[in-house]
Amino acid sequence: LQGMERITDIVKSMKNFAYRDATSEKKPQDLNQAIKATIVVATNEWKYQADLQTDLDANLPFVPCNIGEINQVVLNLIVNAAHAIRDSKGDKEKGTIAISTRQYEDCVVITIQDNGGGIPEEVQGRVFEPFFTTKDVGVGTGQGLAIAHNVVTKSHGGHLWFETESGVGTTFFIRLPLEAAQAPMETQS
Repeated sequence: LQGMERITDIVKSMKNFAYRDATSEKKPQDLNQAIKATIVVATNEWKYQADLQTDLDANLPFVPCNIGEINQVVLNLIVNAAHAIRDSKGDKEKGTIAISTRQYEDCVVITIQDNGGGIPEEVQGRVFEPFFTTKDVGVGTGQGLAIAHNVVTKSHGGHLWFETESGVGTTFFIRLPLEAAQAPMETQS
């Protein structure tokens, strides 16, 4: 029975994760629910590498977004966090991935933090470039962060940035406006 309940949870999460509005219309969405579904979908990527903690704001308002695209961004950042932990800690110890949501006046911020090795200083300026990857040939395509950046900034009028410290880890921040963007915003700091 527990196995069947687990399968039911996975199938529901996959359906929620995969849901895409054919018109790419941005509708008010429950980001916390979307993040929970994405965590379940990505379980096999992180469960052997890290313990995953969430601190999701229970009063978070619905955010106008294309939830399928935002799910993809969150998935990519969770997978990258798990890989960073694996690459820095190996199989000897588990790391931690922490995901939180907060509202700040006219926007919502999702943070995804890991305690992997951090992003090397010499590549920090290139992480959002298409086809740039630090992964071995055949492992990474260099598309994940480039697509994530386009989805957040161009499609949603938001902002995607990170803070990193060598040997300590990296935190990615996704800022999404609470008002649907009418036209693409210029990139901000």
